[in-house]
Amino acid sequence: MTNQRRAPIYEALEKLRKQRVVPFDVPGHKRGRGNPELVELLGEKCVGIDVNSMKPLDNLCHPVSVIRDAEDMAAAAFHAEHAFLMVGGTTSAVQSMILSVCKRKDKIILPRNVHKSAINALVLCGAVPVYVNPEVNSQLGISLGMEVSCVEQAIIENPDAVAVLVNNPTYYGICSDLRSIVRVAHEHGMKVLVDEAHGTHLYFQPQLPVSGMEAGADMAAVSMHKSGGSLTQSSILLTNKGVNADYVRQIINLTQTTSGSYLLLSSLDISRRNLALRGEESFAQVMKMAEYARKEINEIGGFYAYGKELVNGTSVFDYDVTKLSVYTLGMGLAGIEVYDLLRDEYDIQIEFGDMSNILAYISIGDRLQDIERLVGALADIARLYKKDSTGMLTGEFISPKVVSSPQEAFYAEKKSLPIKDTKNMISGEFVMCYPPGIPILAPGEMITEEIIEYIIYAREKGCSMQGTQDPEVRNLMVLV
Repeated sequence: MTNQRRAPIYEALEKLRKQRVVPFDVPGHKRGRGNPELVELLGEKCVGIDVNSMKPLDNLCHPVSVIRDAEDMAAAAFHAEHAFLMVGGTTSAVQSMILSVCKRKDKIILPRNVHKSAINALVLCGAVPVYVNPEVNSQLGISLGMEVSCVEQAIIENPDAVAVLVNNPTYYGICSDLRSIVRVAHEHGMKVLVDEAHGTHLYFQPQLPVSGMEAGADMAAVSMHKSGGSLTQSSILLTNKGVNADYVRQIINLTQTTSGSYLLLSSLDISRRNLALRGEESFAQVMKMAEYARKEINEIGGFYAYGKELVNGTSVFDYDVTKLSVYTLGMGLAGIEVYDLLRDEYDIQIEFGDMSNILAYISIGDRLQDIERLVGALADIARLYKKDSTGMLTGEFISPKVVSSPQEAFYAEKKSLPIKDTKNMISGEFVMCYPPGIPILAPGEMITEEIIEYIIYAREKGCSMQGTQDPEVRNLMVLV
C-alpha cells in the first residue's frame, strides 16, 4: 500500500503553484486574473490550478509521466490491468468500452434498463442491441438483474455477438450474478463490459457485492464522482488482462477532450489515494448508516426501504446495501412527488424520484445527523401528505419492441407528431426521465399505447423529461 500514499498529479500541481510561472498559454483567465468573479466564486487556489497540459503536468491524450503514474496507481487500487482517467464522466467511459469492442453491424447483448450513454454508443458505432429484458418487480416498479439462464440463451441464439454489457449494480442497488455471466460469455469468446457508474465502493469493501474486475470482466466504467468522492464529471475506465490498452486509449481519444481539466484529474488522483488508504473503513460506515436509515424509514409505515430481503439468487443475485431506495406508492405519492416535497419543503436534495421510488444516495461525505433529518422529513411527509394510491402508475421499465438499430433510426428521415398520435410508429429519438437516465423509449423502438400513457403520466407528475427535440416533450420525432 506504500505507493498508494502518493498522488502524482496533485503533487505536480503543488510544485507548479510554488514556481510562480508566468502564463502565456490557455486558459485565458490566466490563473483567475482575467475573471475576478470566477475567483470570488471558486477561490484563488482552485482557479490557480485550472491549467493547460504542459511538460511537467503530462498530457491526458498520451501520458508518459505524472498522469501515467496516477493511472498505474489507480489500476493497482482497483485490481485492474490498466486504468484510464476520464474527464467526460462515466458516459464517456461507457461509450469508450462499447466503441472498443463493437463495429457497425456487430451485436452486443445487454439489458434494456441501461443508461442512455450505452444506447448512444450504438448510435455512434452502428452496433445492434440484443436485449435481455430483465424481470420486473411489479410491486416496486423496478427492473431487476440479468438472469444467467437468459444471458446464456441470448448468447446461444446470437453466437456472432461480440460482447455482453452488465449493470453492476443498477441505480436501485440490484446486482446480477456477474461471475457466472463472465464465465458463460468467455466460454463463447465474448467480452464482458460492466457499467459500474454506481459501483465504485464495491472495490473497497469486501462485504459488498463483487466488483467487475474481481469477477473477471474485461472492462468496467467506474463513476468515481458518485460514491468515490472526486469532482463531478470525473471517472475511471478499467481494463483487465487480455485487453489491448493502447487501442482503448486510441478509442478514448476519438471523443474525449484534448484539454483535460486538471481540477478533475487531481480530484481523481486524490480520491483514489483516499479510497485505497481508507475506503474499507469509510464504506463500512456508509453501509451502517444506510442500514440504520432503512430500519428507521420502515418503522414509519407507508414507505418501504428495501434491501437484502430482495435477493433470490437469480434476478436479484445480490444487493448493494449502500443504496437507500424507498418505495413511496404505499403513501399514495409518486416518488417524484416525495422528491419535490423533500426539496421544496424540507431543503433536502435526494438523488431522484421516479414513478414509485426515491433514491437517497449515501456515501463517504454523509453524517448520521443528515440521516436523522431525512428520516424525520419522511415521517413528517407521511403525517401530512399521505393519500389514497388508487389509479397511480408503477414501473420504470416497459419492455420494448426493437424494429431497427439505434443508428439507423436516429439518422433516418423523421417527422414530428403529437405523442398521442404516435401509436405503432417507430421512434427516431430518446425519451427518458433524468435521473436515472434509463430510456423509456429509444430510437428504433415501437411506440405502444402503454409507452404513450407512461410518458404523459411522467411528464404530468413533474419528472425531468429529456431526449426529445421538443423541449416540452409534447411531440415525438418518428420515422416517416
